[in-house]
Amino acid sequence: MDLVLATATQSSGGFDLIGTILWPLKWVVELVLVAWHAIWTFIGLPADSGLAWVLSIVGLVIVVRAALIPLFVKQIKSQRKMMEIAPELRKVQEKYRGKRDQLSREAMSRETMALYKKHGTTPISGCLPLLVQMPIFFSLYSVLNDVAKHAAAGIGGVGFLDANLTSEFYNANLFGASLHDTLVGAWGRPDGTVTVIILLVLVVLMIASQFFTQLQIISKNLSPEAKTGQAYQMQRIMLYILPLAFVFSGIFFPLGVVVYWFVSNIWTMVQQFLVIRNLPTPGSEAAKAREERLARRGKAIDSSGKVVPMEKYQAEQQRLLEEAERKRAAAPKRQQPVGKQRAKKQAGKQPPAAKSGTSDSEPSS
Repeated sequence: MDLVLATATQSSGGFDLIGTILWPLKWVVELVLVAWHAIWTFIGLPADSGLAWVLSIVGLVIVVRAALIPLFVKQIKSQRKMMEIAPELRKVQEKYRGKRDQLSREAMSRETMALYKKHGTTPISGCLPLLVQMPIFFSLYSVLNDVAKHAAAGIGGVGFLDANLTSEFYNANLFGASLHDTLVGAWGRPDGTVTVIILLVLVVLMIASQFFTQLQIISKNLSPEAKTGQAYQMQRIMLYILPLAFVFSGIFFPLGVVVYWFVSNIWTMVQQFLVIRNLPTPGSEAAKAREERLARRGKAIDSSGKVVPMEKYQAEQQRLLEEAERKRAAAPKRQQPVGKQRAKKQAGKQPPAAKSGTSDSEPSS
């Protein structure tokens, strides 16, 4: 407990509440960084080289994003379910359109939540990977932010980043740029030119990668129905606004954190590309492109979503067609409603025996 309080105290003597809350995650971040650093130094990289520590940060990204793959799969499934229930959600919204009273709003909320519960999804499920990553991101920011302070005091971090490793981390630089330096701190310094250039290049690359990732989704992986709602218009607006958040990150965050965020963006971009290519949204442009690629290879997607040979697919389609025709033939025919005037005309055209309900063979009295 004393170690927690010691690492949560600023050099000015104030108490670092955020650092205390993030202490367990900072311990894990230091463990992963030190483990990867040990691997790179074992291979032959100098312990105090910037490349060794940058690759350690890349290793941290790999560990974190690999651990988040189950959440990413859940996110994809949740997004698919949200698309499936979109028509039902629109019906609920149309039902209560223009009704501003409290009872109507509560009823609309209940029906919406009932739909989410029925289909096992919620809007927040699509944000789970990002929400889980944010504490780790801020933990890395806190670790890097403490490096200069701890190196000056001759102490280590909260866990495996001891005093010696902290000193090596502090002295490490990438092409002359310190990993714990920021754009604001380096701007105007004679020795900060390289740091400023590297951070500006990374910010531009981050904006480009984020823009391309979002563009992939809205241009290729949305069904025609999804492109008609208000949510689609919001996505188009966010396509241009969201990448600008990286300008803020490049100005105020340490170089090591910006490297983490950039590598994580590249992971997201590649992961999204693979998902859109191999598991596209049904009805989207990406789904049509996948079907065309499979057709050129003599394959198709069956009713269960599996890739099968074209002969098997065609046999399944023939079987489904025959089953549909049998059901249609067996179904009772619906009698069309007849108006009063037409019914009278039809009754007048019937033979006398049909009108009286007797047959010609019936004996007379």
